[in-house]
Amino acid sequence: MTHVAPPAPAPLMSPVLIDGCIVIMVSFAIRASFGVFQIPIAEEFGWLRAEFSLAIAIQNLAWGIGQPLFGALAERFGDRRAIILGALTYAAGLVLSSFAVTPGAHQLLEFLVGFGIAGTGFGVILAVVGRAASDENRSLALGVATAAGSAGQVFGAPVAEILLGFYTWQTVFLIFAAAVLLTLFALPMMKTGRMASRNELEQSMGSALRQAFRDPSFTLIFLGFFSCGYQLAFVTAQFPAMVTEMCGPINPNGMLAGFGITTTSALGAVAISLIGLANIGGTILAAWAGKRYSKKYLLAGIYTARTIVAAAFIMSPITPGSVLIFSLVMGSLWLATVPLTSGLIAHIYGLRYMGTLYGIVFFSHQLGSFLGVWLGGALYDIYGDYTLVWWVGVGIGAFSAIVHLPVRERAMNARPV
Repeated sequence: MTHVAPPAPAPLMSPVLIDGCIVIMVSFAIRASFGVFQIPIAEEFGWLRAEFSLAIAIQNLAWGIGQPLFGALAERFGDRRAIILGALTYAAGLVLSSFAVTPGAHQLLEFLVGFGIAGTGFGVILAVVGRAASDENRSLALGVATAAGSAGQVFGAPVAEILLGFYTWQTVFLIFAAAVLLTLFALPMMKTGRMASRNELEQSMGSALRQAFRDPSFTLIFLGFFSCGYQLAFVTAQFPAMVTEMCGPINPNGMLAGFGITTTSALGAVAISLIGLANIGGTILAAWAGKRYSKKYLLAGIYTARTIVAAAFIMSPITPGSVLIFSLVMGSLWLATVPLTSGLIAHIYGLRYMGTLYGIVFFSHQLGSFLGVWLGGALYDIYGDYTLVWWVGVGIGAFSAIVHLPVRERAMNARPV
């Protein structure tokens, strides 16, 4: 009897995944560095901090608006064309911003930067990776691509700080624009194989959108992703300042001082880096679990854990130790929702219009981001601290944990008519 060997399992690390990681890593490294430019720009022009903060908030909003648009462009004209347009828009926004001398000009040009991030960020890249990956590797591949964005967060701000030691902020913007354009050399190998099933290919985009909008599960996923954006943007934009003002003193003879962390402002910067580092492992672990367990219950668990961690932190004395512990634990939950949410969209609604549908859900995330950045500053100006806005984040985190529970985690084409 002749024995036929089973087919070799499809490799996880494909050219599409590697190239997608390169694009998203550079895109997110630059995006994560904008806070570093706040002081140099404000000092040069004598602006209030709120002026550049609003520009960053507008960038987040434009990113959310552009995400479904670039997803639709990718599905209509091709993934690589959408990424090229995104990279060109990103670079143009950075170049033009380097010549802006008024707050209004910066805020207006952040629309271009935000759209550029949309074209080179999660929505388009995760859709490309998801379509190219095999069924058994899809969840983990989405996690690896998401973790690449986290890696960009880790080194983006330090690289910007180093460059500012040698160049003006305008020149650094131009260097970053060139870096975005260099990622286009990765695109020739970014060819997706199987796009979708026959039924999905025969379905029009309008039909897919109507199907999703009529499904209560899509609405629940949309609402649930809002708190992720709120929490992430608030912590990224406000946590260093919060640590600087509310944290207890650092022992000059302690372990932190031995690592060069002697001030609470330095501790705040380190906290953001620790969040990014912990997030790499947490995201990949969540993606691995998403292949084996229910994605909706994993999402509910992540949001529950965020709620508990955030509530425990604000209810306890804020010390250097509690800041480090919070950063590591919250970092492990940071972007763990992204591969699970995108994977849930692909599983329920198929791969054909995954980019557009995930982009719509991601718009909710960016609405939360805009609110988190803006409300953090507004409530701080009113009350003099971040306690109230922190508790708002705790509340909406609990809401997100609850709304994922009723989601019907079953493919639409497998549901009874």
